[in-house]
Amino acid sequence: MKTAIVTGVSRRIGIGYAIARRLAAAPMNVFVCSWEPHDAGQDWGADPLGAEGVVAALREELPEGAGQVEHLAVDLAEPGAPGRVVAAAREWFGRVEVLVANHARSAEGGLGELTAEELDLCWAVNVRATLLLVQEFAAQADLEGGRVITFTSGQHLEPMPTELPYSVTKGAIEQMTRSLAAPLSTRGITVNCVNPGPVDTGYAAPEDVVELARRHPQGRWGTPEDTARLVGWLAGEESGWVTGQTLVSDGGWSIRTGVPPRD
Repeated sequence: MKTAIVTGVSRRIGIGYAIARRLAAAPMNVFVCSWEPHDAGQDWGADPLGAEGVVAALREELPEGAGQVEHLAVDLAEPGAPGRVVAAAREWFGRVEVLVANHARSAEGGLGELTAEELDLCWAVNVRATLLLVQEFAAQADLEGGRVITFTSGQHLEPMPTELPYSVTKGAIEQMTRSLAAPLSTRGITVNCVNPGPVDTGYAAPEDVVELARRHPQGRWGTPEDTARLVGWLAGEESGWVTGQTLVSDGGWSIRTGVPPRD
């Protein structure tokens, strides 16, 4: 059975949780990572079950015959954290064939509110940790083929001037996709980036949820399962001819110009 690492699995309502559930049901063994203090410091807050409770809930939802799920709480702002993640996953399951770098540090702030501290933290988590995870993943001597899936948030499609530390560093992930894919393609390792569009993971205010749905061509937000289905395909054998791409999976949000809002 293949093994996948999925980072950013900290809340049951989140994209990472849905991805981990889908891959484990595939079946794959799944090694999930989380860092609860980040969520606790955001407006949406940490999952009430706590990190271990979230993993327990994930295991309980899996069908018979699913892969195993193991967990590591790790702060990806630490330089050595990516290496520990891959090493721990290999200790549990052996070779790792799929890496889903779903983690992110969120941060608001326009040009006038920028601080060096927040810029450094977003760089460390969103960019440096992703690159080092890919480095450690690709360094597996016994790896034959493989899948790397990273995440951007649409910064290449429209500006996000009130979230500069977040938007600039997440935009860098889209930019790194081809540069990572090119050297790894000769080893049968694909590297693709996903822009999931607006997904309802509990971060938006109720009035914003209603307004975005009104403006969306399909009249709704995306769900974590919408993203998980795409990641499940990218992680599988059928996607082997696709690499170096940023896939926009937003239900038409990025092409909404000219689509009248719903009443």
